Amino acid sequence: MNTSKNTEKKWQEDEALKRYQIVSPLFDDGLDNAKRLAMREEIAKRYEVSIRTLYRYEAAYKREGFAGLKPMTRDKQRSKLLPQNFDELLTEAIQLKREVPTRSVNQIILILEMEGLATPGTLKRSTLQRHLYNSGFGKKQLKKYNDARKSSTKRFCKPNRMMLTQSDIKYGLKLPLGPEGQKVQTYLVAIIDDHSKVILASGFYDNQEQHVVEDTYRRAILQYGAFDATLVDNGKQFVSKELISALSRLGIRHKRCRINSAQSKGKIEAYNRFVNSFLAEVKAHKIKTLSELNHHWNIWVEEYYHNKPHEGIREYYESQGVKVPKEGITPMQEFKRDSRPLKFLDASLVADAFLHHEKRTVDKGACISFKGRKYETHASLIGATVEIAYDPMDLESLRISYPGIEPFTARPVRIGSYCDPTPEIPVSMLPIEPEVSRLLEGLEKKHKQSKEMKANAISFNAYKKEGDDHV
Repeated sequence: MNTSKNTEKKWQEDEALKRYQIVSPLFDDGLDNAKRLAMREEIAKRYEVSIRTLYRYEAAYKREGFAGLKPMTRDKQRSKLLPQNFDELLTEAIQLKREVPTRSVNQIILILEMEGLATPGTLKRSTLQRHLYNSGFGKKQLKKYNDARKSSTKRFCKPNRMMLTQSDIKYGLKLPLGPEGQKVQTYLVAIIDDHSKVILASGFYDNQEQHVVEDTYRRAILQYGAFDATLVDNGKQFVSKELISALSRLGIRHKRCRINSAQSKGKIEAYNRFVNSFLAEVKAHKIKTLSELNHHWNIWVEEYYHNKPHEGIREYYESQGVKVPKEGITPMQEFKRDSRPLKFLDASLVADAFLHHEKRTVDKGACISFKGRKYETHASLIGATVEIAYDPMDLESLRISYPGIEPFTARPVRIGSYCDPTPEIPVSMLPIEPEVSRLLEGLEKKHKQSKEMKANAISFNAYKKEGDDHV
């Protein structure tokens, strides 16, 4: 029962994320009504949904946010099952498309049927077309790719702050952070505003896993508010399901660069080259710890980078025919003079969006094991499979959820000075030193009551005998 509910919940979350990714381009403030209508028709054709459905998704999102895109129930299954060998057929279809890109879907189906791979009539054009598109081999995808290769690249810049951000990871210094002073590679994660070139959040980490990217995005949103969209490369840290889900919940569109298209991230790449001067300076400063490195980096960003005239800003305005002061414009000046309002979000909403979720089974000691540590839950959950929500950057507390009970916080079990190093049960269930024996007290009370009853019985018998004598 619980497993079924959890599966249903996950399906609803996944479907909401798919729907958001379908309609998110329509929320671009730069679109006028005509462009939005044209884009809506293009999206409807691409994803094989009706215009009416797109209007419904848009209205639901504007009314209730991400939660409004969740389907009610999963009571409808696919009416036409795919052939059992569909994966093989799709592989062959991709191969046929690669051999001759101009082949139509109908021609591909005909070839598969003539070669005996597909039974005539079982493979539908719309189904194969959709799966070819999802695999990157749709007709429009191939056309856009060929057109892009033939055309020259153009630079772009959003007209206002917080319309688009770019993010990337750059190698930092090697610091003696490992055992016995071994050198460990550090990495700089940064998010930069496309228009003003302000660094919204950045920092050096001792790894480049996805959680450090999520941490940087979370800090940027908490300090400056939500931006409309973010542009990232195709590294696994930037395209994780957790990051896309978190940004979607906050109404932020997640965009990927084309593969081998470094020019589309020119702002962050130019900034990365500028970082080299900081690395040279800090190397001469003989930095030894990560905290020292980040301390000097934050000062460098605030006092130097943000207050230094930026050629990219000058170039943008001059391309618009706007005269720029001789001294130039700094990133922070440009960010502050922009009249576009910032969209600040509630801190708890941002925190919840970036939480990770996993499942664990509660052992006989009412504990769960997570990341090599034991966390204490409730005795009533022994044997149950619970859902945990956690911040990858802070594992000192987990949020435990289970149907029928209020979510609660679990913390690592602390081992006392005189405790067994591997206690069978959590502290809350260990015996305590009693002040008195409640059993003995209860027996004594019961004994007093028995004596009183016996005394009353004796008194009554004596009274009864005296009464008999009078008779």
